Amino acid sequence: MATRTRENRRAERQARDTSRTPAIYRGANAPVDAGDRAPVAQVNVRRGIPWRIFSGLIVVSLIVVLVIFFSADVFYVRTIGVSGQEYLTDSEIFAIAGVEGQHIFGVDPPQVRENLLNSPTIADAQVNVGWAYPLVYINVQERQPALVWDQAGVSVWVDVQGRVMRQRTDRPDLLHVATETLMDGAPTATVDQDAVIGALQLDALLPELQTLRYHPDYGLGFNDTRGWEVWFGVGDDMTEKLAIYMGLVSDLTSRGIAPRAVYVTDPDRPYIATLQ
Repeated sequence: MATRTRENRRAERQARDTSRTPAIYRGANAPVDAGDRAPVAQVNVRRGIPWRIFSGLIVVSLIVVLVIFFSADVFYVRTIGVSGQEYLTDSEIFAIAGVEGQHIFGVDPPQVRENLLNSPTIADAQVNVGWAYPLVYINVQERQPALVWDQAGVSVWVDVQGRVMRQRTDRPDLLHVATETLMDGAPTATVDQDAVIGALQLDALLPELQTLRYHPDYGLGFNDTRGWEVWFGVGDDMTEKLAIYMGLVSDLTSRGIAPRAVYVTDPDRPYIATLQ
């Protein structure tokens, strides 16, 4: 009886073992059965500002900044900083620059420099634009007058290149060149550069002269204190022409001849006009 009971128990165990589903090892990444999962606490997560609203805020901010830039008077040029000038005033340079009332974004430094160089008085200019006051700062280099040119009752300054500038002050140290009355009208943009070169050479050779004459046909000349006029033409050969003139005068005076005029416009063919 005991033997039968043990056999029955063994049979029951075998039946239970064969009825189980075989277990399969799936590793650490195996999914957890819903029934075996531990309860997860629910967390309330606050959502940030939607990206469309954020983008809209950026656009609105940029529009506000642009409105301020283009409406605030502080960003418009009402005055400029100037340095380097000797004769021109700040207001004159401001007018020549052509930037009054412009917005800082509209100021073009190369164009402003070109405007300044169109002035016969300005030789060079540097233009700086920035956010510091004043918004536009200009440094200029003025042309220096070489002599005073008197024509048709108008006196102007002329530089070594023959450019005409308005006479801005009295300069007694400058040589005066007085043109003959037959030359009508005041000089405009330039005068003959060869005449300027010749005048400066004569000024260096004859510093006692305060004024030279200019004739459109005979060039530069002056009235000799001995009673006649002399004409030297134009150009850079005044040293040679003056030496020829001195030789001619020495010969004439030694012979007791008083000329009416001496022309050394061509050093190879000097001409003497005598009194009749």
